Amino acid sequence: MAVNYSAKEEADGHPSGGVGVPGGGVVGGSGGGAVKTRKPDNTAFKQQRLPAWQPILTAGTVLPAFFIIGLIFIPIGIGIFVTSNNIREYEIDYTGTEPSSPCNKCLNVSWDSTPPCTCTINFTLEHSFESNVFMYYGLSNFYQNHRRYVKSRDDSQLNGDNSSLLNPSKECEPYRTNEDKPIAPCGAIANSMFNDTLELYRIDNDTRTPITLIKKGIAWWTDKNVKFRNPTGDGNNLTALFQGTTKPVNWPKPVYMLDSEPDNNGFINEDFIVWMRTAALPTFRKLYRLIERKNSLQPTLQAGKYSLDIAYNYPVHSFDGRKRMILSTISWMGGKNPFLGIAYITVGSICFFLGVVLLFIHHKYGNRNTSADIPN
Repeated sequence: MAVNYSAKEEADGHPSGGVGVPGGGVVGGSGGGAVKTRKPDNTAFKQQRLPAWQPILTAGTVLPAFFIIGLIFIPIGIGIFVTSNNIREYEIDYTGTEPSSPCNKCLNVSWDSTPPCTCTINFTLEHSFESNVFMYYGLSNFYQNHRRYVKSRDDSQLNGDNSSLLNPSKECEPYRTNEDKPIAPCGAIANSMFNDTLELYRIDNDTRTPITLIKKGIAWWTDKNVKFRNPTGDGNNLTALFQGTTKPVNWPKPVYMLDSEPDNNGFINEDFIVWMRTAALPTFRKLYRLIERKNSLQPTLQAGKYSLDIAYNYPVHSFDGRKRMILSTISWMGGKNPFLGIAYITVGSICFFLGVVLLFIHHKYGNRNTSADIPN
């Protein structure tokens, strides 16, 4: 049977007499009870009465905006670009794919090579490195951003949870257990940790002087002090803390032997922490060591001859990867990266050019009478 109700009741969202529902109930009837309605509340937000600014785009507002953006962005871009170019950077590819490379003999090294393959590369710095120098290792064609690779870890285990230490997450498969023992640290990320050893020497009159490489202070503070923790217990006896676990398959030694210093060993080893922060792109670099400036009157690395000693442990030839060592200084904007300066200059130039074009069009056609002729 049809139900008729007035237009006013329809606008209010319910008829005054109510509507029958199965079971004999009445919704929205006048006989009592809360009235249900779909009508939005009478507020400025729900009724779309909020104040709004609707600019009128005219030549007097658009043209100055283009010129102002251009005049601001271009100088900023030039400053950032010049700052980036002033950063000293030197890169050595030591993959060894070239037959003439000293590291060619190590090209097919395996994870468990004993003793490790070693090679030395001599190079010359044409310019001095004045401020603190950062030593990076770089990898190419290594996809740390793969979904299953990124998930292959147990953050509870890395945070020092004792139960997760002996019972790792299933996300770590197939690097969860080995020979019926839980792996610590588990997962594909930890299993593929970079383990080449790099040492830098200065050559002066055929005398090799080692450059002091600082291995602490290379990880994020939050990672070192919050996200990564050794298991709870006697912090001076990591062997006992990790008892009942085994090392990752590709590691030459267990996690409690990564370093001789207790505050840089186990899960809080900074080389390990840096590696566990996965890269977004297949070509990346990670901080390896710091070279601090000792004398304000002398550069950190003087121009001259140097040698790089490499313990070649990390195989990359199987996936056509490449390995690099990078020496770099930094500025207030970070490392060497000209992209930001080029982007500012490009955007500023485009805006300035559009401003000139629109000014010309407005000057030539803006005052023309565009009204149509109306015949009598």
